[in-house]
Amino acid sequence: MDAKKVKLVVIKSHCDLYKEGDEIVFDGPVIDKAKSGALCMTALQALYPYVFAGRQGSLWPSDIQCPDCDEGVIFRVVEQ
Repeated sequence: MDAKKVKLVVIKSHCDLYKEGDEIVFDGPVIDKAKSGALCMTALQALYPYVFAGRQGSLWPSDIQCPDCDEGVIFRVVEQ
């Protein structure tokens, strides 16, 4: 099975790094830096299991919050 291309979309943010609508685009396991905004390692390490599942075709409608409790960014994994 070919891996699907997915992206993280910011749904809500109280963080200086992200605003609503920002995206992090994945082309397979690689982040497409030309199409992506800021890359926060705290958010990425927590969200990557959902990105991996989405790339394998297991997308489901749920929002995922960055674990940095001081900032509160909510992402959604969507297919490109």
